[in-house]
Amino acid sequence: MDVLTVVGLILGLAAILGGNALEGGHLDSLLQITAFIIVIGGTIGAILIQTPLKVFLRALKMALWVVLPPKINHQEAIEKIVNWSNIARKEGLLGLESLAESEPDPFAKKGLQLLVDGSEPDTIRSILEVELETKEHEDTQAAKVFEGMGGYAPTIGIIGAVMGLIHVMNNLADPSKLGPGIAVAFVATIYGVASANILFLPMANKLKAHVHHQTKFREMIIEGIIAIAEGENPRNIETKLQGYVG
Repeated sequence: MDVLTVVGLILGLAAILGGNALEGGHLDSLLQITAFIIVIGGTIGAILIQTPLKVFLRALKMALWVVLPPKINHQEAIEKIVNWSNIARKEGLLGLESLAESEPDPFAKKGLQLLVDGSEPDTIRSILEVELETKEHEDTQAAKVFEGMGGYAPTIGIIGAVMGLIHVMNNLADPSKLGPGIAVAFVATIYGVASANILFLPMANKLKAHVHHQTKFREMIIEGIIAIAEGENPRNIETKLQGYVG
C-alpha cells in the first residue's frame, strides 16, 4: 500500500476542515449534496465526452494504483534474467522454452518466446519496443483522464457557484436569506478546486510516475533479453542491468 497517498489525502482534508473550524465555521456548512452533484457529476460528464470508452475503463482500473501500486522488483527481475542467461549458455536458447511457457509477465514471456524462436537481436528489440511504446501510450492516456478531471472540476465548481448566486438574487427581497445563500453558493467552488488539487491532479501525476517506472522496468527486460540473444556473459549482463536500479 502507498502510505503517502493515504497520509496526503487525510492531511489535505484535515487542513481544510481544520482551517474551517478555526475560522468558526461548521462542518454542516461544507456538506452540500447539491454542490457535490453539480461538481462531480458535471466533471464526470465532461470527461466522458472527452475520453474514448476504452481509455476511461483503463483509467478506472489504474485508479487503484494510487493506493496499491503495481509491484516491481528490479533485483528479482535481474536475478531471473541472469538465470535465463546461464541456462541459454549451457543448454542453448531452446532450453528457455519451458520457462517461456510458465513466465507470468506477458512482456517478458513474449521476449523469451522470441529468443526461443531464434529471432535476431534487432528483430527482438524492434518488436518489444513497439509493444513497450504502445503500452506506455495507453497507460499515459488513462492517467490523463484524471488530469482532465482536475482541469474541469474548478470550472464546474464556478458554474455551481453562479447557479447558487442566481437563486440568491431571486431572494433579494428577504435579506435574512442572502448570507446563508451566498455561503452555500460558494461551496460548489470549494468542491471544484479542492477535488482538483487534492484528488484528481495528484492522482494523475502519481499514475504517470508509475507508468514511467514500469516503462523503465520493461526497458531493463529488453536490454537483458537482447544481451542473452547476443550471447553476452551473465556477469556482464548483471552489471549492465544493475544500472537500472535506482
